[in-house]
Amino acid sequence: MQEKTSVPLRVGLTGGIASGKSTVASMFAELGATVIDTDIIAREVVMPGQPALDEIRQAFGESMIEDDGTLDRNAMRRLVFRDADARRRLEAILHPRIQQETRRQSDEARGEYQIIAIPLLVESSLKSFVDRILVVDCDEETQIRRLLSRDTESEEQARRILAAQSGREERLAIADEVITNDGALSDTREQVAALHRQYSEL
Repeated sequence: MQEKTSVPLRVGLTGGIASGKSTVASMFAELGATVIDTDIIAREVVMPGQPALDEIRQAFGESMIEDDGTLDRNAMRRLVFRDADARRRLEAILHPRIQQETRRQSDEARGEYQIIAIPLLVESSLKSFVDRILVVDCDEETQIRRLLSRDTESEEQARRILAAQSGREERLAIADEVITNDGALSDTREQVAALHRQYSEL
């Protein structure tokens, strides 16, 4: 007789851009958690040959496609963070596909619990799919500083990106747990370790 398998606890990991979600997800992975990253899924669904990339080409034109046939991410980012209508059109193409693939990967994954990294969880229907919500939090100036050290062109663009996302208060309002990530990495690691024990018990 086949053994009955229990459904793993699903933890939705979210936070504002440059809050440190990837760092926290990596720490959980090091402790043995199954991590499903919707940012990776988002990149996979727009690979050449995928229907989503063809829809983006039709909706936004060839200027959004690189010479090698891949999506021009920088051009797309500049457009959607200054044009709310363009952002909504892009989300209508991508979000259903990302959510479908996230659910599929979650159903197939094993382990005591899963960390499902979802940057825009406040606005996502996946909010009802997860059992708990973990928010990685830091202050806005830390986010801006991190964005400027990455690939953001100006402070103005960094602030536009932040303004386009749900606010810090909205994220904290849906949180079951919060990791504060504007101090030392060792502090963040301690918080992750404590939550790893909690989620393993749950």
